[in-house]
Amino acid sequence: MITATDIHKSFGNLEVLKGISLHVEKGEIVSIVGPSGAGKTTLLQIIGTLDKASSGRIEINGTEVSSLKDKALSDFRNKEIGFIFQFHQLLPEFTALENIMIPALIGGTQKKEAERKAKELLEMLNLTDRFDHKPSELSGGEKQRVAAARAVINQPSVVLADEPSGSLDSKNKEELHHLFFDLREKLNQTIVIVTHDEHLASISDRIIELRDGQVVHS
Repeated sequence: MITATDIHKSFGNLEVLKGISLHVEKGEIVSIVGPSGAGKTTLLQIIGTLDKASSGRIEINGTEVSSLKDKALSDFRNKEIGFIFQFHQLLPEFTALENIMIPALIGGTQKKEAERKAKELLEMLNLTDRFDHKPSELSGGEKQRVAAARAVINQPSVVLADEPSGSLDSKNKEELHHLFFDLREKLNQTIVIVTHDEHLASISDRIIELRDGQVVHS
């Protein structure tokens, strides 16, 4: 599903990633762990096509994304990759339903069909009474569930999550951790998570540990 080969990334004279290679199978839930500054988020952004490696190769679901031009890369990202961020990144002026619909509308889905899919996901995530609520009216856990629904509305090949439970309390963390396994079970999602949360890492299928820009355990 995901293959990264000899990924290097430098910012000026600072080499952040030093030849990382890894593979993630379809349907796996993998946690990337390591100390601050190890290169975890940089690697996730490169896998997610939000940043480009200085050298190396990324293949996702049979497509070598490192060779795609800007428009093709943007289309691929919208269709094949879902993102969940630490602070959810919901648009404050839109309702939960509208926030979830946005990636589908960008991808060319008709509004009626996008709304149907968004409502199905809200029902699956037990948020049927939050359709018309804006982010300011949602709890932290509810915001992350809405963000998760937004991430999967286009049925992407992979969901990438960057410290998704970092801003949540213990109860909401536990609910979010269970949600990842629900998404895998119900939607057959492949999920890669950057996390400092030891419990989340421990229940993942596999841990990839980075240190000083290199994989030290996978």
